[in-house]
Amino acid sequence: MLPLEGIIKIGLIMSHPIEVRNPRTGKYDYVIIPPPSKLLAQLCNRLRRSQVRWHQLELEGRIAALQQWKQAILSRRDKLTEALVSDTGRLSISVLEIDSFLSSIDRWCKLAPELLQESETDTAIEFIHLQQTGVPYPLVGVISPWNFPLLLSTIDAIPGLLAGCAVVIKPSEFAPRFMAPLLTAINSVPVLRDVLTFIEGSGETGAELIEHVDLICFTGSVATGRKVAEAAAKRFIPAFLELGGKDPAIVLSSANLDLATSAILWGSVVNTGQSCLSIERIYVAEPIFEEFVEQLVAKAQYLQLAHPTVESGDIGPIIAEKQAAIIRDHLLDALSKRAAIHCGGDVEEYGGGWWCRPTVLTAVDHSMKVMTEETFGPIMPVMSFATVEEAINLANDSIYGLSAAVFAGSEQEALAVARQIDAGAISINDAALTAIMYEGEKNSFKFSGMGGSRMGPSAIKRFIRKKAFLIKTKSISDPWWFQEK
Repeated sequence: MLPLEGIIKIGLIMSHPIEVRNPRTGKYDYVIIPPPSKLLAQLCNRLRRSQVRWHQLELEGRIAALQQWKQAILSRRDKLTEALVSDTGRLSISVLEIDSFLSSIDRWCKLAPELLQESETDTAIEFIHLQQTGVPYPLVGVISPWNFPLLLSTIDAIPGLLAGCAVVIKPSEFAPRFMAPLLTAINSVPVLRDVLTFIEGSGETGAELIEHVDLICFTGSVATGRKVAEAAAKRFIPAFLELGGKDPAIVLSSANLDLATSAILWGSVVNTGQSCLSIERIYVAEPIFEEFVEQLVAKAQYLQLAHPTVESGDIGPIIAEKQAAIIRDHLLDALSKRAAIHCGGDVEEYGGGWWCRPTVLTAVDHSMKVMTEETFGPIMPVMSFATVEEAINLANDSIYGLSAAVFAGSEQEALAVARQIDAGAISINDAALTAIMYEGEKNSFKFSGMGGSRMGPSAIKRFIRKKAFLIKTKSISDPWWFQEK
């Protein structure tokens, strides 16, 4: 099945097909066909023309269209779940991903009326009145990754659509199957079909897409994010980038160890650690270090691989084959520098798929890749610290600054440390909370991203160009005009 079927014209010459690997079996069992350059340009032009009518619908009409889309998705939920499981090899997180996506539609439909309303106010000059409105960017481009294919392809699209933009989404070529049921649902809502679509393709298609849109949202690696930012700058269009992370967790001696180990385990290995907000470095106070490691290892060993079936356990396969090589490289590098493995510790092949059990490492330091580079796997390197100042310095010793976690006996003690960490979102006595709640506005620090917050109320305002009407209310001479002599 070709997800672009019904959107592209059969008579056009197609690009070379791309074979897609199944992460559970290792077999290449799906094919996508990127649109040729000419077709991509035509598609973007059509979306931009349709955006005028979409904006004229007013917000009430756009909300109604998104709610129709939601109902269409609910009627096809089984097919969407099946496609996501094929894309990612995991079931429970796919169910959670769909729930989060549907909740996001409702949340933005509820928030948008207040956030997008026009405002009027008096000014410091008594005869000048100010009216503020917003004009949407005509066409938003979204380039999304493979780790949460559905959620990260729509997290920017939903507020962009409600703001009045048309949206074109290019998901990862490693996880494209979910597009087909989504496009079927989109096509059942004619007014939405004209302003929202998905396109297939690799990085080359993503690069071409930037040439045709008015704003770009990108989620992915720092290396690719740089290229996106440079391409956007050349075109003088906004770029919102959510890039890599190497999130630290700090566990102070006063922390509740049972709570801390459970939270950090989830934050480190959920979705097999394939998340930019995964906990990838753990710093524990010396007096509780051994007990912490003992508890973490015991809990990690309890988790099982989701093999031979998706219901068999909690840990799914490594989705992208290239990521399996990176995880193994990080582990081998740590072992060569005398790190100690307490559980897990290898990338294994089962049934053609690549798997990695939750792995706890000690005797680690910042000379190792596993402590400095994004691993994107269920790896938990644990390092001790003697003072709080040392812990903060270690946490900040990174090119990344996406998020972090701090555990302490009191909220005040944890916050005192959190305020000194260079990251956009800090979970207090919990971990990876930005995976669950989206209300908090945050920016990415350092090389973890660029642009306004994709979370919280201001996220929708990224898609609006502010416009001010400065209205003179009295027929009088302005005191700063040239005076007659």
